Amino acid sequence: MLIAAQSGLTSSGAGVPLRELMLVGLTAAVITYLLTGPVRVVATRVGAVAVPRTRDVHAVPTPRLGGVGMYVGVLAGMVLAGELPALTRGFAYTDDMNAVVVAGGVIVLVGIIDDRWGIDALTKFVGQLTAAGVLVIMGVSWTVLPVPFGEIGTVVLDPLQSGLLTIAITVTTVNAINFVDGLDGLAAGLALIAALAICAFSLGLLHDQGGDVSYYAPALISAILAGACLGFLPHNFQPARIFMGDSGSMLIGLMLAAASTSASGRIAINAYGPADVFTLLAPIILVAAVMFIPMLDMLMAVVRRTRAGVGFYTPDKMHLHHRLLEIGHSHRRVVLLIYLWVGVLAFSAAASTVFSASVVLPLLGGGLILAMIATIVPRLRRRNRGRPAPA
Repeated sequence: MLIAAQSGLTSSGAGVPLRELMLVGLTAAVITYLLTGPVRVVATRVGAVAVPRTRDVHAVPTPRLGGVGMYVGVLAGMVLAGELPALTRGFAYTDDMNAVVVAGGVIVLVGIIDDRWGIDALTKFVGQLTAAGVLVIMGVSWTVLPVPFGEIGTVVLDPLQSGLLTIAITVTTVNAINFVDGLDGLAAGLALIAALAICAFSLGLLHDQGGDVSYYAPALISAILAGACLGFLPHNFQPARIFMGDSGSMLIGLMLAAASTSASGRIAINAYGPADVFTLLAPIILVAAVMFIPMLDMLMAVVRRTRAGVGFYTPDKMHLHHRLLEIGHSHRRVVLLIYLWVGVLAFSAAASTVFSASVVLPLLGGGLILAMIATIVPRLRRRNRGRPAPA
């Protein structure tokens, strides 16, 4: 079980290159932070600026293209990882990291075009499919699928099934992050939480497998993504000086999909006993947890727009963050609230692979109660103000 990881995450011993992962994550953060300022100047000069619209919450024109700085930070982290003796073995075993670089370049290019000139939804979707296809062609794809019922255990996917499932998950994740990118710092913060949770799970998996280099990819990809998001947040937190734009949100979605695919779809059939179904399912549960809020927001938007008789891609002002603003939360508080909800779900899922249910479930319940109370406080205050004073 992954419970062995409790002692292994405190050092880089036992085959877990924790310090090296922290170094490449920090490098991605520093490079992203330093480059985002110049990117902001360039974006303003070339006209890649978000002019406030009726459905927007920002009041002044704000440059986009923040994803360019994030992508360069990712590249810097990948280059450094390839030069570190403890991490370079992962590059020799798998092309997952190279696939992220190439597919990330494709989707950032599509995002740049959209941030500057704007493209229709179908063209953007084709670009997303192309980037997801690059991941599959370069080897990032699900190969096994755990089955929690019967005596099946796991299903080995053929190349067609594997490719279709990977593309579907990637495109869905990309659009989920794109949908939720509506408040300053929201998408970057959610991605930071998600990446850290996936990295925590991957480190536990890595330790559990004795430092097997085949499990380096998800830890490395998620650590670098966490660093890039951390470096971008100071520029993007309310009041934002630059938006990540589609170039950033789609890059985040693609890297989250790649990291989760590398972790969830690569667990060897014989790595765990057939009775240890939960461990086999843990990566899928983790991915569902970290993406639950943005996925739910996206699903609600699709249903809402379909019922209204408009295209599912038609923008509106009824996303989850818009509703929280209407309740009475401030801009920053809405972002922090969504951080709280996602963090409770994500880290509870990650903790469940290390600690027993008797420990995780009470903490999960307490976290959800805390998040619920924090969410409804403005409404309760409004009701109390509306009541007549006692005689």
